[in-house]
Amino acid sequence: MLELLYQRRSIRNYLSTPIEEEKVQKLIRAALLAPSGRGVDSQRFIVVTDQNLLSKLAQTREFGSAFLKDAPLVFVILGDSKATDIWVEDAALAAITIQITAQSLGLGSCWVQVRNRQQSPEKTAEEYVQELLNIPSHLKVVCMLGIGYPAENKKARTDNDLDFSRVYTNTYKI
Repeated sequence: MLELLYQRRSIRNYLSTPIEEEKVQKLIRAALLAPSGRGVDSQRFIVVTDQNLLSKLAQTREFGSAFLKDAPLVFVILGDSKATDIWVEDAALAAITIQITAQSLGLGSCWVQVRNRQQSPEKTAEEYVQELLNIPSHLKVVCMLGIGYPAENKKARTDNDLDFSRVYTNTYKI
């Protein structure tokens, strides 16, 4: 597991190679296996492969989502705000579970923050995605994950990249 974490980097450039259905199904299973508070399973997922929709999802944010137009797959991660008050945390747990699974399958991924971001001065990123994908208002869009075969190589992290000064034992120390 640690090796996957050292290797996982945000990948925004993808080959045009489609992702095999078997791998898509594994990513879906990983999403459904993600932990959730009190076992409520408030996460919902929209798996997008349609090129027209991918192009439109690439316009979700003023900055930071354009790379989705070239992703062969996007997971839209939702949280059911009617199910629990910790839908944000549940959705985030699912997103990282999908990303680590993608890494294990030889795929690259990158998180696009949607929650609390703008699509334009007049519209939130969440409103844009909800309208585009016909998502009811109680299902909150936390993020999107672009996924594909990497068209870029990023160096794996090492222990030298880790800031151990951020870790405390028993109590916080200044």
